[in-house]
Amino acid sequence: QVQLVESGGGLVQAGGSLRLSCVASGRTFTNYAMGWFRQAPGKSRESVARIFSNGNTWYTDATKGRFTISRDNAKNTVYLQMDNLKPEDTAVYFCNRPPSGFWEWGRGTQVTVSS
Repeated sequence: QVQLVESGGGLVQAGGSLRLSCVASGRTFTNYAMGWFRQAPGKSRESVARIFSNGNTWYTDATKGRFTISRDNAKNTVYLQMDNLKPEDTAVYFCNRPPSGFWEWGRGTQVTVSS
């Protein structure tokens, strides 16, 4: 069974940066696409970035140019560098296999952006 553990969230002012990490244990994810998702209060979980097994990446219009997803297969870890953060980025952030999550969800990490 795969366990996903996200970390790196926190409170930051608008325009600031955070780097999130997600470690997957129980199975190597080398051959899988991985993604970051977020869920804001009262809203559905949404995808924000993906990285495929060949290293290609995908972002939403809201995150393109500000977020950078990367992976370290040797560490079974996926990262999300978030720059120029905005208050609307406030949410709990999760990682999982896109498009909608094939593994059990972790607890996520809270990101709060103050204006």
